Amino acid sequence: MEEKVSVILPVYNRSASIVAAINSVLSQSYMNIELIVVDDCSREDIKVLVDQVGDSRISYIRRDRNGGAGAARNTGLLHATGEFIAFQDSDDLWLPGKLRRQMDLLAAAPSHVGVVTGGKIVYGRDNQFKYGSTLVAYSPPPAGLLRLDEDQLGHLLRDNRISVQNTLFRRAAVPFAPWFDTCARANEDWEFAIRLSQHTTIFEDPEPVVLGFVSHDSISRSGRRETIGVLRILRKNRSLLNTKKEERSRLMISVARYLWSVRKPKSALRFLIAGLRADPRNLGDVVLPFARRISRSLVLNRWVAAKM
Repeated sequence: MEEKVSVILPVYNRSASIVAAINSVLSQSYMNIELIVVDDCSREDIKVLVDQVGDSRISYIRRDRNGGAGAARNTGLLHATGEFIAFQDSDDLWLPGKLRRQMDLLAAAPSHVGVVTGGKIVYGRDNQFKYGSTLVAYSPPPAGLLRLDEDQLGHLLRDNRISVQNTLFRRAAVPFAPWFDTCARANEDWEFAIRLSQHTTIFEDPEPVVLGFVSHDSISRSGRRETIGVLRILRKNRSLLNTKKEERSRLMISVARYLWSVRKPKSALRFLIAGLRADPRNLGDVVLPFARRISRSLVLNRWVAAKM
């Protein structure tokens, strides 16, 4: 008999897309699954939509208060009974054959591989090519695939390659709990991937397994939430990042860029200086103009204050 896969689907509202997301899981050719829908205290009636699907493999859990996607996923994990774990998002679609392909890849991989991840075709991104009037991207970019024989931790500190709905996990390969940091409302999957890579090896498959859609309330549109997620990475991996100075520098400079964008030049300068102290090699063509803009802004502010 096929081994069971527990699929966890967190949802907050999203009544317009939840049924399609559910059906893309239930219609997979790999059928030995349980689908755990975790309602993160939605204002909309999600339960009635789940009940209308009418599949015995679905269970519905409602949280008493909203905690974000990471908290909802952790709740689902507490109820999961499968030896393998997968995730779905409430506004995305699994492509046909996603689960079968990843189970086969994991079975064929070396024993030290505990995770298989793939790509996602994303509609609504603004940094790729246009298809008609819709912007389309492939995420993460295939040029940066993880290799089995590289320093995967260093790679993931520079570039988040894991979107959890693209991924299948052997449950025993994740020895820590909870899986996700509930203090982060974005980039919690990145922080999780950093911890994960210290315990198991990840196989990245270039084939897309998910259709993703960037909507008006997508977490990826919130620079503030994403920056809080980066700050959590810096805080929770402090000792590790002391040995990964280039990666620490890049993370701190990314925080500085956000702080500059929201007009907090003093805080931006502090993070920029700390990032450059961690690794002065990042003082290049990209950082220097940014540093000059911050410095000019601070000088101008002092001049205006002196004249008032």
